[in-house]
Amino acid sequence: MEDTEAGAYDLDPGEVGNCEASMTSLIIEEIEKSQIKAQPGFQPGDTINVHFRIVEGDKERTQMFQGVCISRHGRGINEMATVRKLVDEVGVERIFPLCSPLVAKVEIVRRADTRRAKLYYLRDRAGKSRRLRDQRRGVKHNAKDGVPIPGQEAPKAAPAAAPAEAKA
Repeated sequence: MEDTEAGAYDLDPGEVGNCEASMTSLIIEEIEKSQIKAQPGFQPGDTINVHFRIVEGDKERTQMFQGVCISRHGRGINEMATVRKLVDEVGVERIFPLCSPLVAKVEIVRRADTRRAKLYYLRDRAGKSRRLRDQRRGVKHNAKDGVPIPGQEAPKAAPAAAPAEAKA
């Protein structure tokens, strides 16, 4: 066999592995794109309502879990949010997979101003030190979803129309 023929058909083993890996990752990305649900842009520190479907036998109901998001990690279909709330002065944390079909809806109740991505320090706090500062103090809430909009003032009410003339 000549060098030209052998060189034309020989593939570097590293190239074959990369080709297979890239094809597999492309297929996985396509599947994940079809499964991803649109979520509101909440951040750690925000108080959120997570509506979670609970299946008991042949019955299904939706239960709401309201608390402060203390962590958000992962990306794409593997994204998770850790939500913490207090029940009788005992902290309860629950980790929700955001793209799960069991998560019906996520609503933002209140936004908070934080400087960290993980708020694990709230686990050790008690009383007033547990509170987070409201991010948009003095801004009116948006009528559509009840969440303040950054950089926008509340829309002012239109002046009332002049009353119709009374019959004389």
